[in-house]
Amino acid sequence: MNYDYLIAGAGFAGCVLAERLASILNKKVLLVERRDHIAGNAYDYYDDNGVLIHKYGAHIFHTNHEDVWQYVNKFSQWNNYKHKVLVSVDGKLVTIPINLNTVNTLLNKRFNEAQLIEYFNSVRSVDLEIKNSRDVIVSQVGEYLYELIFKNYTFKHWGVYPEDLMPEVTRRIPVRFNDNEVYFSDIHQGLPVEGYTKLFKRMLENKNITILVNTDFKDAERIFKFKHLIFTGAIDYFFDYIHGRLPYRSLRFEFERHNRQYFQEAAVVNYPNDHVFTRIIEAKHMTQQVCPVTTIAREYPTNEGEPFYPMPMTYAHDIYRKYELEAMKLNGVYFVGRLAEYRYYDMDMVIKRALDVFKVIAGA
Repeated sequence: MNYDYLIAGAGFAGCVLAERLASILNKKVLLVERRDHIAGNAYDYYDDNGVLIHKYGAHIFHTNHEDVWQYVNKFSQWNNYKHKVLVSVDGKLVTIPINLNTVNTLLNKRFNEAQLIEYFNSVRSVDLEIKNSRDVIVSQVGEYLYELIFKNYTFKHWGVYPEDLMPEVTRRIPVRFNDNEVYFSDIHQGLPVEGYTKLFKRMLENKNITILVNTDFKDAERIFKFKHLIFTGAIDYFFDYIHGRLPYRSLRFEFERHNRQYFQEAAVVNYPNDHVFTRIIEAKHMTQQVCPVTTIAREYPTNEGEPFYPMPMTYAHDIYRKYELEAMKLNGVYFVGRLAEYRYYDMDMVIKRALDVFKVIAGA
């Protein structure tokens, strides 16, 4: 069979484009996925205990983009979960983002909002030239809170110290002057009621879409006939590493059952200064599933395994730019998504990118 499009990768980028091409333009799409499941890193499933867990770590959907929100609502109902993160420091559990309660607890103070602003103004480095991730945090909350909460966590997560990371890493971390504990400030937040995998399955329920899992893109490229290609995997792999390998950070998870309703107070608890793992994730808080047992996941960053995060370092982006130039030479090939564009996209931004690329294709 001949296909109009070969799409490599069944995460959000690949599946959104497959769905749009098949349903709107009536194109024949072959969607191939190297792993044994669809849904990319958002894949979730019920474990042996009957608990719905996220195989690749916590995935909380949040967006300010109305078109993205309207799109995902075509395929699932969404719960009202608002993400809360705690951090364990000095034997205390405090809220991240840093807020009024965080500072009062750690410093044993009774600041009000105005006093908190005054405190930050007294400790932050106002005139600091922002060159790296450390500078971003110190310029906001000062050296003490940086050392206590951010320095070691960042090192464990990325494998390098914040001084060696580009500023955008910690620009993602908000700071609050009130007692708001909600991690994200986006208008729309939540998780699909029946899980991400179910959402993806609904997206792909189209006779124009053929799905092959356990299939490498390069094998499919050789075997099948197609007119256009959409690639959502690692761009250095696509080009056979001709400019060297791009560095990625990966994660390893250890899952553990507990015979109680909940293990911890929030979906995510960070451990910046204790343990080898960075955090413990308890998906039940996010999914709002009701069951008598729970499953937690300890998260261990590593350089081995599935590529999760493009490394936010200058030398890595210099390598990527070489691959980007190679990609620009190709006609009828689209590179979309976190790995293909070597950018730390949240889920909503991947969907936004895919929808925008579809508009380009549809208008061609």
